[in-house]
Amino acid sequence: MTDFAARRHTMVDTQVRPSDVTKFPIIDSMLKVQRENFVPDASREVAYAGDLIDLGNGRCLLEPRTLAKMLDALNISNDEVVLDIAPAFGYSTAVAANMAQLVVGVEDDEANAADAQSRLMEADIDNAIIHVGPLEQGAAEHGPYDVIIIQGGVERLPDALLDQLKDHGRIACLFVEGNLGTVRIGRKSDGRVTWRHGFNANAPVLPAFSAECAFSL
Repeated sequence: MTDFAARRHTMVDTQVRPSDVTKFPIIDSMLKVQRENFVPDASREVAYAGDLIDLGNGRCLLEPRTLAKMLDALNISNDEVVLDIAPAFGYSTAVAANMAQLVVGVEDDEANAADAQSRLMEADIDNAIIHVGPLEQGAAEHGPYDVIIIQGGVERLPDALLDQLKDHGRIACLFVEGNLGTVRIGRKSDGRVTWRHGFNANAPVLPAFSAECAFSL
């Protein structure tokens, strides 16, 4: 029988901590959330590997290191509301929920959203909901948000999403240009978002955020 708890500790000790992620809420949450329950059944044995988990259709589960470093840069506090775009089976939503007041995940497929919500309920996470709708449109009815995080690569970011970020709010995006991916952290001030370099990473571009989509920056 697989000892997932041991693998979870190994993930944190070999992938998260060595990436200069030391904030207790992040470490604690990644030790608590059972990642194996938020992946496809066929991927349970590789749930704690240090690689992306391909979910098909341009979707993936980000590397633990990448998610942890994004959360570290965002520095979520327990009185904040978080918008989590494309959480798939809900792992990132579950991790963030241990740090935030409320997390709203957005999935564009009703069946997938129901599956993610069920997994969150089974994990006794009661401060997270999965909203059904186009990923690029976010979930304005539950906002505005203190923090926005996107679980996949982005080539273009729609104003409709940035409009849902509170003034002084933060956003983490993995921008992809060709074969290069860079996580950037944005902070909104007086209605405008200013970006800074975070770290290098990579992931498939989410189809809803591809350059082919006619978003205005």
